[in-house]
Amino acid sequence: MEYKHTQWGFIPIFVLPVVAVAVVPLVVGDEETTTLVIAATVAFMIALLTVVLVFSRLEVTVSGGRIVAAFGFGRPRTVIELGDVTAVRQERNTWIQGWGTRKISRGWMYNVWGLDAVEIELSSGKVFRIGTNDPENLLAVIALQIVR
Repeated sequence: MEYKHTQWGFIPIFVLPVVAVAVVPLVVGDEETTTLVIAATVAFMIALLTVVLVFSRLEVTVSGGRIVAAFGFGRPRTVIELGDVTAVRQERNTWIQGWGTRKISRGWMYNVWGLDAVEIELSSGKVFRIGTNDPENLLAVIALQIVR
């Protein structure tokens, strides 16, 4: 059984235009603004756009004996061999755990939006938590494939 799901985090996509509308007129509208300040602002906006594009999309695939969780354009990503999975359970993140890549108590978490997640426990004792708006289906697909 294969699984592929892409989740979008819409808040970063909406925040970027707001930041641009707020910052750009402050910098460009001032007559005393130097070329260096304008260049630094443009560089900042490009960096912000890159971060938004990368961390506003999370694709999770379960196929070929592996679980792959990848942000944006495929990086960063984590690949987990199903043979290394000892347990899987549905979890609920706290608001303070936030979005993006996060170090959590026994491992790592990838999340772009919301609080629902699937936590995968590995034979090493570490965990990997995947934030998803489709926790029931992701959990079911992984659970079916780790039952031996």
